[in-house]
Amino acid sequence: MADIGYLSLILAFAISIYSVVAFIVAAKTDNERLKASAKGGVAAVCLATTVASSILIYLLMTSDFSIEYVYSYTSKNLPVFYKLSAFWAGNAGSLLLWSWVLAIYTAIVTFSKKHEHDEKLPYVSTILTFMNIFFLLLMVFLDANPFEKIPGGVMPAEGAGLNPMLQNPGMVFHPVTLYLGYVGFAVPYAFAMSALLLKKVDDSWIKVTRRWTVVAWMFLTLGNLYGAQWAYVELGWGGFWAWDPVENASFIPWLTGTAFLHSVMIQERKDMLKIWNMTLIIITFLTTIFGTFLVRSGVLQSVHSFATNQAFGAAFLIFMSIAALVSFYLLIDRINLLKQGNQFESYLSKESSFLINNLLLLGAAFATFWGTIFPLVSEAIRGVKVTVSVPFFNQVNGPILLATIFVMGVCPLIAWQRSTLKNLRNNFLWPFSIATVTGIGLYFYLPGKSLYGAVAFGVAAFVILTILQEFYRGTAVRHRMTGEGYITALGKLMIRSRRRYGGYTVHLGIVLIVIAVIGSYGYKTEVTKQVGVGENINVGNYTLTFNGLQEKPEGENTIVFAEMPVTKNGKSIGTIIPEKVFYATWEQPGTEVAIKGSLTEDLYVLLASWEQNGKVATFKVNVNPLMSWMWIGGYIMVLGTIFAVWPGKGSQLGPKYTQ
Repeated sequence: MADIGYLSLILAFAISIYSVVAFIVAAKTDNERLKASAKGGVAAVCLATTVASSILIYLLMTSDFSIEYVYSYTSKNLPVFYKLSAFWAGNAGSLLLWSWVLAIYTAIVTFSKKHEHDEKLPYVSTILTFMNIFFLLLMVFLDANPFEKIPGGVMPAEGAGLNPMLQNPGMVFHPVTLYLGYVGFAVPYAFAMSALLLKKVDDSWIKVTRRWTVVAWMFLTLGNLYGAQWAYVELGWGGFWAWDPVENASFIPWLTGTAFLHSVMIQERKDMLKIWNMTLIIITFLTTIFGTFLVRSGVLQSVHSFATNQAFGAAFLIFMSIAALVSFYLLIDRINLLKQGNQFESYLSKESSFLINNLLLLGAAFATFWGTIFPLVSEAIRGVKVTVSVPFFNQVNGPILLATIFVMGVCPLIAWQRSTLKNLRNNFLWPFSIATVTGIGLYFYLPGKSLYGAVAFGVAAFVILTILQEFYRGTAVRHRMTGEGYITALGKLMIRSRRRYGGYTVHLGIVLIVIAVIGSYGYKTEVTKQVGVGENINVGNYTLTFNGLQEKPEGENTIVFAEMPVTKNGKSIGTIIPEKVFYATWEQPGTEVAIKGSLTEDLYVLLASWEQNGKVATFKVNVNPLMSWMWIGGYIMVLGTIFAVWPGKGSQLGPKYTQ
């Protein structure tokens, strides 16, 4: 079966080359039969990668340790759930996943009825298939064959096992959702390049890729969210984001993709920002490849890195360079066509606020990118690799992203084309006044008297109030015009303007995440203490009592744990049980963090070490305020995105009530 899997990859590679050539010739000669044959090749590549992926999954599930990849990432006692996740736990498997997803996306686009008569389709399919040639080439020729057998045909009795840190639900879903997002952005990129090739630079390519863009952005959002959850519960340092190079690599395309998502609205509605939008989608696509380059090149140290060999780094660098040169050449060559369109009429307009928002997002993306590659730059110039630490990213990106959130609250309140002072006063007076009072009140109420924290909470309050105001105003207008009850009016208003109110829901989720970030970074309490049996650890309002360590078996593993009674303000709130896990198939023990959470804060406890046969132990205890809102906000963002793209009937009341 492994031979069939590898043969499937070779066939996919060969057929992909044929499809690219056939599409190009068919487009030049207008040969419909050849075009149909090329489309058949796309279907065949999708089938071949599906066969290869299915075989790898089967080999993982059946623990066929004669396959090196299966041996390296699974063991017999590994739960089925994590055997599946082993598919993308290593370099070869994750490349196959990328190729498989890309092949499926290409087939969906190629055979979509909506694109059947689109003259850009052959070019789009060509570009997407060409991308897949690159990933298939890595697996077939560059030592990333997921079906490679162990030399000598020996079948080991047991596998090496999956890294315990990866045995977490967050790490099962995190890579898949990231890849769905990464590959998803290849579709609007392919349509954009096709529009440039054909010199058809109107907004048609934006309209046909709107859902692709939003769904790709949603998966990228989920990928970052799952990654943050995994880091929070698995790495044991008390945080959710460490500005690690690979974390940054997934955050950068999220920032540029968010800018693109907002910017295309201006082109679609006002026929503006064509050059800007082309630039944004090119950058977004290139940064998705940049992230994959970082993971596999080993040029930067990361807990997320596959750190394979230099050949992989060189291959991705060459591919990224070719894509950048071709894309920007087409952009510059068609610059005069892209300049055609409307211009800004006023600085006080919704269009201008969108542009400011984009510039801030791009500023954060560049700062993150620069901080990520700075060790490479410093090594190239000075011969010393200087690492940029967390304070740099917080100090630079903190104000930029806070300003972005403020502008996010301003955008809905400003009129298109030109806003008047009367309009600004009517829209901003109450939200701004209440937010100001909130910020001042929190400055005096919260510990530490943090001006930055108070301002940040005030900005978050302002955005929430503007969103609620927009929901209320739209509902009130519909209620007056139709006589419907407020709840009915709100529901129908949202259904008839899904994009607008789905967007507001996404914004609300973002603000809740911001509130969690402010709380966890600005107001958390952290204590590391060594205690003996019967001694207490006091952290904030909490008291934890250490009663000694215990030990229990769990399958082939051994768990050492402390069952610690907890009181808050003198009242018992139960027990908390931090653990250390010693694995039969892994040298390093794993740390299982104990979290007792609520909507206001998390009590986060880590068993660090012990001595004297468990009579003395060291614990790290954090009180992380508002962390639950991080995950609540993330899922509200996803629900808002799904609502915005869900197919439905357009407004039956007209733009007065829905726009």
